[in-house]
Amino acid sequence: MSIGFYNVPRAKNEPVKQFAKGSIERQKLEQVLKELKSQTLDIPMIINGKEVRSEASITLKSPHELKTILGHAHKGTKEHVEMAIDAALNAKEAWSNLSWEHRASIFLKAADLLRDKYRYQILAATMLAQSKNAYQAEIDAACEFIDFLNFNIQFATEIYSEQPISPEGMWNRMEYRPLEGFVLAVTPFNFTAIAGNLPTSAAMMGNTVVWKCANSQIYSAYFLMKLFEEAGVPAGVINLIYSSGKDVGEVCFSHRDFAGVHFTGSTGVFNSMWKSIGENMNKYRSYPRIVGETGGKDFVFAHPNCDIKALATALSRGAFEYQGQKCSAASRAYIPSSVWSDVKQFLLEDIKSFKMGIVDDFGNFINAVIDKGAFDSIKNYIDFAKNASDAEILIGGNCDDSNGYFVEPTVILAKTPKFKTMCEEIFGPVLTIYVYEDAKWEETAKILDETSDYALTGAIFSQDRYVIEKLTKILRNAAGNFYINDKPTGAVVGQQPFGGARASGTNDKAGSKLNLLRWVSMRTIKETFNPPLDYKYPFLES
Repeated sequence: MSIGFYNVPRAKNEPVKQFAKGSIERQKLEQVLKELKSQTLDIPMIINGKEVRSEASITLKSPHELKTILGHAHKGTKEHVEMAIDAALNAKEAWSNLSWEHRASIFLKAADLLRDKYRYQILAATMLAQSKNAYQAEIDAACEFIDFLNFNIQFATEIYSEQPISPEGMWNRMEYRPLEGFVLAVTPFNFTAIAGNLPTSAAMMGNTVVWKCANSQIYSAYFLMKLFEEAGVPAGVINLIYSSGKDVGEVCFSHRDFAGVHFTGSTGVFNSMWKSIGENMNKYRSYPRIVGETGGKDFVFAHPNCDIKALATALSRGAFEYQGQKCSAASRAYIPSSVWSDVKQFLLEDIKSFKMGIVDDFGNFINAVIDKGAFDSIKNYIDFAKNASDAEILIGGNCDDSNGYFVEPTVILAKTPKFKTMCEEIFGPVLTIYVYEDAKWEETAKILDETSDYALTGAIFSQDRYVIEKLTKILRNAAGNFYINDKPTGAVVGQQPFGGARASGTNDKAGSKLNLLRWVSMRTIKETFNPPLDYKYPFLES
């Protein structure tokens, strides 16, 4: 039991290592990459703190080097989902009753372990299994997740400290209880930090969690569980399973003690979850919390008086870092005709200089897309553009899956603002550009706002403050994370809380205390010191 008010260490953003040639961090990372590539791991599920194996397996390959078998994961069934729920519910009482400062200590220790002991292991796992170059893995799997852990603990203390006023004669208190039941965390392949944050943010508020990760992220998720175990997360608090999404949904969404879902993934899957939860509302102990960050069709809009070189750099980085597989990646751009020639020159020069290949070669800016399904989907969009009369491919367009799932960075020039690849999420290294007449910048901005169902991230480029204000207002609902004269990617925990609205999710802002508030249920306590002894009020006197 707490016997003091405690201040946790003040959170600050983790410095990003650069992995320059000859640096110590590069040497360490190269060594761990070699070690992991030389092994083929047997990867069990972790339920109630125990390794759980099954008859069926999932083969885990490097997307950029299909001959490299990283491991074989034990595929889960509905029975394993039920086991994970039981473990979470059995661990609930002890975990939720643990004083908050001890929960905080566990996750602060996890951040400290990741900062040093586990850093290169998690980076190498993310590089090999999710085909990220060293820098992209560093800003994700190390820095962002360390930031999530440290800042979320700070946000939790701020939440607990927010208390109501108390007039004379009474004491009002606010208690922030964990939700009643278990929380389901469903995490994507593209960010190891997200995979770590979704279960831990709920857990640090006293909840116990069933964690279903994407199959293509199992490898690094397993290393995260090892990190959590060493940090002291008790058995049953976070339970990692590799069951199918269908099995997980059928079991969890029909369970009386389902308390909420923390999700990052596709809009279609999230919509299906929401529907299932709605259909089962009569079964639940309480209204489940539904928190999701989903798709995006993220934009860059340039005004004629923009900084041309800054715009071109924002496009080359924003669209093609991590092969465009960021929820925030620039996927469509609106460029005024007066600057298009220069923007095109700078952008194509950048792309021509990109090197593409395996992650072990630190000179490669572009690696592989995540799997065969993604490869085929992206290729279909490129082929559609190749055959369309109202679009042309300016650069790229080639795809090769003979050794890995490689898609060239591709720029499509669309003749209409509603061309298919201007509207639909592709989730790959494909940028579509529409060139508009300078005088129609306001009209074009309104078309942008109406083009997509998504509203995750977006960027505008202008040197005119009146224009910036105007665009900010026109595009108020078009992006939950809005950037002025910068690329629409790279949100930093504690600086730009992340999330979008419309079809992009519930906008509960990961990396802020708004998200943590979704994982508690408040109880107001009023204590009266001298309660009245007579029902009569003064107004009743005649």
